[in-house]
Amino acid sequence: MSDTDNDERGFFSEFPMAHQHRVPERTVAAPAKAKAPPKEKPHYHGHRDRLRARFREGGAASLSDYELLELLLFRSIPRADTKGPAKALISRFGSFAEVLGAPERLLSEVDGIGEAAAGDIKAIAAAASRMAKGAIAKRAVLGSWTQVIEYCRAAMAFEPREHFRVLFLDKKNVLIADEVQQSGTVDHTPVYPREVMRRALELSASAIILVHNHPSGDPNPSRADIEMTKTIIDTGRPLGVTVHDHIIVGRNGHASLKGMQLI
Repeated sequence: MSDTDNDERGFFSEFPMAHQHRVPERTVAAPAKAKAPPKEKPHYHGHRDRLRARFREGGAASLSDYELLELLLFRSIPRADTKGPAKALISRFGSFAEVLGAPERLLSEVDGIGEAAAGDIKAIAAAASRMAKGAIAKRAVLGSWTQVIEYCRAAMAFEPREHFRVLFLDKKNVLIADEVQQSGTVDHTPVYPREVMRRALELSASAIILVHNHPSGDPNPSRADIEMTKTIIDTGRPLGVTVHDHIIVGRNGHASLKGMQLI
């Protein structure tokens, strides 16, 4: 077979590359990926935005108790609707203030409220109490009586057990210390007049205000409350420690033994 009869495929394969006629390759574009539809925001996102806007524009007065609770729960419950848990809290405890005052253990039992959210609610309650206490610190207590009552209610009105506390004042009636002396049951707490006066002398207090709560909600003093107050007054008189008042707080208000002319 002559050279001219060689297979053309061999001829072209041996031809120098520089002289070969190269056919440009056709680039095939990859098929475009279909765009995923945008994710819809959970329905409660718009509700949260509207609630925040109402609060910014009208303050707390523009929101009901459960709506204010919703607002507080936004950060504690970031991925769920907070309206249901907020309404459940109000239904269980009665009011915004009573929710803040409820024991953490009971808060965590409400549907939608776990341990973290219950802890956050108690932290908010502590902040409110600290703020109220700041309103009477370093100033004459008798000239800030409304703030004193507000502080006592914030600190004790919704406690499930009786607590007896004493506000110790210096000679200018400025708050020296605020201490819970005793804790008791749902309807009784023991009080020891000598211990109250011993602590007053330790702090160099010139006057005191007695405070305790009635978990029943009714702040009206009992006969035992009145007699115990008179005993403390009599114990403090020879020591130069004056009892300015005995305040009883409850969910339904407060009572002042001095205001009622019982001491």
